[in-house]
Amino acid sequence: MSWAQAVTQCIHSGGILTSVEDPAESNFLTEHADLYTSKTSGFWIGMYRNVNGQLLWQDNSALDFVNWGEGQPTEDQLDYCGELSASSGYWSILPCSSQKGFICKKPKIHPLLLALYFFTDAKKDKALGHMNMWILLMLVLIILLGMGFMIYFFFKTKTQSETDREVGQHSTLVEYSHILTGKDEENDSTNDKGKNEHSVV
Repeated sequence: MSWAQAVTQCIHSGGILTSVEDPAESNFLTEHADLYTSKTSGFWIGMYRNVNGQLLWQDNSALDFVNWGEGQPTEDQLDYCGELSASSGYWSILPCSSQKGFICKKPKIHPLLLALYFFTDAKKDKALGHMNMWILLMLVLIILLGMGFMIYFFFKTKTQSETDREVGQHSTLVEYSHILTGKDEENDSTNDKGKNEHSVV
């Protein structure tokens, strides 16, 4: 991949393209790069040219140590980046669009800082866990309240409709009884008339 793609890949993995700060680091990289000579001729390292043509490390570390191959660095072109040879471990400058492997480097963390980092993260996780528990509890309460209201209104409307139905049936019975009572009264008055007429005759 190109140098820019290699930078992106390293950032995604939590690092940057490697800088080489001393002979020990250079020897370490050379030993490991040699294992990959069958797969690639070289690896991108974090060296590039800025707009002024100066060679810099991506992590802004000082360019105190160099391990140039013979005749390197070459031209002062801006679009050239640093490569570490897989076979020799020497550096050269190539067009940044060339296809190479790459070596990422993650920042060194002091053991005390690492312990502090884990301690702080643990505190954050604990606080986050408590907050998540409260949010979950509130959601459960809201759901239970909602279900309670739904059940209440369901029974209220059901009992209301049953009461309405009973009232309707009762009023129908009352009306029916009035009708029956009215007919009975008519029959009684007719019978009374008949009796009165009988008695007159």
